[in-house]
Amino acid sequence: MDRLKEFEEKLNYSFKDKELLFEALTHSSYANESHHMYRSNERLEFLGDSVLSIVVSDYLFERYTDYPEGELSKTRATLVCEKSLAEFAKEINLSDYILLGKGETANGGKYRPSIVSDAFEAVIAAIYLDGGLEAARKHIMRFIPKDVSRAVAEAYDDYKTILQEIVQKNPEENVEYSLVSESGPAHNRTFTVCVMLNSNVIGKGTASSKKRAEQLAAKQALILMGAIKKDSAENE
Repeated sequence: MDRLKEFEEKLNYSFKDKELLFEALTHSSYANESHHMYRSNERLEFLGDSVLSIVVSDYLFERYTDYPEGELSKTRATLVCEKSLAEFAKEINLSDYILLGKGETANGGKYRPSIVSDAFEAVIAAIYLDGGLEAARKHIMRFIPKDVSRAVAEAYDDYKTILQEIVQKNPEENVEYSLVSESGPAHNRTFTVCVMLNSNVIGKGTASSKKRAEQLAAKQALILMGAIKKDSAENE
């Protein structure tokens, strides 16, 4: 109970039904080892996925009125994907409170993105069942980035969009991409592109396609401008 209370403080939510929170944190491996004395969080995870989807969909629909359906779907998919949920979970140290079986614990299950993201959705469902949709909405919105378009662009390596958004703040400035060189046989071409701000080269990228080379050039420009960190550009 002390652990549950500690986690409630991280959630900024106090459960009327503590059993809901306990269930949300119970992985199937723990439930199996207890010979099903406890229910796993799988059913709650199913419900939480739907609650998360409707809350994020509603937010995007109301906030981004100029987004077409395809862009709304792409944005929502980025915000509710396993990777994003696992990152959100880190903000409340969720992995420290998940109840796992001995085998799963030994295999590092508490840090596995699939397990953590499922538990994150289960907690959403527990809050929804305990306090209603508005309580769940308040919890979810804690994790939605203020600049959604920037978050989506980074998730999809769309650095050209990020760069364009920055440059547009100064109408007198203009960004252009120029093919510097291409080499190699037809089936294995290499393209080098530079991006220019008012005729000044601010980034260069080389890749197997012009589009990717442009993205890498924009990425280098963003690093130069301090808009993104250099370590996020590694491992290309």
